[in-house]
Amino acid sequence: MTTPLIFIDGDQGTTGLQIHQRLRGRHDLQLVTLAEEYRKDPQRRAEAINACDIAVLCLPDDAARDAVASIRNPAVRVIDASSAHRTHPDWTYGFAQMSSRQAQRIATARRVSNPGCYPTGAVGLLRPLLEGGLLPRDYPVSIHAVSGYSGGGRVAVEKHEGEGASQACAFQIYGLGLMHKHVPEIQLHSGLTQRPMFVPAYGAFRQGIVLSVPLELRLLAPGTDAAQILACLEQHYAEADHVQVMSVADARELAYLDPQSLNGTDDMRLMMFENAGQVLLAAVFDNLGKGAAGAAVQNLDLMLAGVTRCSA
Repeated sequence: MTTPLIFIDGDQGTTGLQIHQRLRGRHDLQLVTLAEEYRKDPQRRAEAINACDIAVLCLPDDAARDAVASIRNPAVRVIDASSAHRTHPDWTYGFAQMSSRQAQRIATARRVSNPGCYPTGAVGLLRPLLEGGLLPRDYPVSIHAVSGYSGGGRVAVEKHEGEGASQACAFQIYGLGLMHKHVPEIQLHSGLTQRPMFVPAYGAFRQGIVLSVPLELRLLAPGTDAAQILACLEQHYAEADHVQVMSVADARELAYLDPQSLNGTDDMRLMMFENAGQVLLAAVFDNLGKGAAGAAVQNLDLMLAGVTRCSA
């Protein structure tokens, strides 16, 4: 069996660099990237993508669409880390723990769209509850999330780490037009019938995410309580790799949530807090790990193996 050829298109960006670093020491695959002088050469890029076994696209949305359109070799498989294809019906959503069958779908897919960082947490919290009938599909969901500035790409990193770093904003809420590109992705893959309210923010730390979803028990399915919500999440992720549900006892010991607590890992930790008929669901993970490069490498490994060890 020949060594699979993996082409990373866009290895100079934050996600591409992380993926390259994770893969460059492996002996079960051969990495290909474009030299700097050829990165914007359409012919060279088309040649590289059509010669590989799996292409990992770490590009802006339009460039990712152009890269896919240049594929003529039907054997080429693709993982797209951009948001260009996350709601496309012909692409498999690359959140392996989303359902019991998702990892196998990824393993056999020709086209896989890597989830967005924020949607990973939002879908991870909401989908099990919607599928379990505990959360009405038309519930007015609000999602609040704070990410490290690396989520804004190279421009944001330069603002916080370059010459003008002292002038960088310590905290900023953005997406004030309520049209963030992650909203359709969250709605589709969680199973909501109505657009969620999504309020994203960046903090003055490099990486990590804390995402929260408040719920009112009085608006849920009749008889639903906090214990059922936690049990639903625990059951869904009982056998899942990289997703853990915190116990009630451990959650009660927390005085605050640190968005950086899982940095450097590919894990996501889900938790629940409740009082007086109100529930707060939360997810903590590394936006460059489980939220980007870690998920891409997991999807790559599933596709290379063609089988799954990752269940949900």
